Amino acid sequence: QVQLVESGGGLVQTGGSLRLSCAASGRTFSTYTMGWFRQAPGKEREFVAAISGSGLTMIYADSVKGRFTISRDNAKNTVYLQMNSLKPEDTAIYYCAAGSGFGISSRLYLHWGQGTQVTVSS
Repeated sequence: QVQLVESGGGLVQTGGSLRLSCAASGRTFSTYTMGWFRQAPGKEREFVAAISGSGLTMIYADSVKGRFTISRDNAKNTVYLQMNSLKPEDTAIYYCAAGSGFGISSRLYLHWGQGTQVTVSS
């Protein structure tokens, strides 16, 4: 069982930056694909970014490409999401997830964190 704890959310102005972190328990962190998803009020949860276990392959949603960067430190059992040039439409609860497959579908991810709120003011 993998437990995930997100941190780093908060309130930021348009154009600002935030870095989210997700700390994972367990000794098999490097075997998991790690993903970030988000859910805005009244909307379905959507894929944001994912990174392979080795950290060599990343994929991004078109809406965040060029602004967000996902990375991981397997020695620290942590995955990060650096978010730059934030927009009001990025406002959402951001969730970290761990899965055995690699892709954008939430069904690939078996373990989920509780989420961290990101609010971008205009």
